[in-house]
Amino acid sequence: MSDKMNRQRRPVKLLLVDDEEGFVDVMSKRMARRNIQVTKALSGTEGIRALRHQDYDVAVIDLKMEDMDGIEVLTILKKMTPDMPVIMLTGHGSEQAAREGIRIGASDYLTKPCELETLIRKIREVTGSAG
Repeated sequence: MSDKMNRQRRPVKLLLVDDEEGFVDVMSKRMARRNIQVTKALSGTEGIRALRHQDYDVAVIDLKMEDMDGIEVLTILKKMTPDMPVIMLTGHGSEQAAREGIRIGASDYLTKPCELETLIRKIREVTGSAG
């Protein structure tokens, strides 16, 4: 089996870091149906802890969280795994912070609420996996 075919069959391993539990639960269930294996982290601290125990193909991080903001989480993740793509999620009016994230090393950002299909398309783009 070719490398490309193997990559298409293997689920994308996604680290989803967001303190909105309802959003995280809904997104992870919907992504699971699209061959994306989601690890949920409900805080920046949980996200960093998860990355210490497992490798991921991509991370999606909310900019605004209670314990630490997405820029702090991004900075730490980029030190731990510099090559892992990171997509930032930002509320309206936080585009400047998202651009700061791009400067630090995020692959892209989307404003919340975002369409699931838009997020999945971004995930597939940054991981190079077929849908």
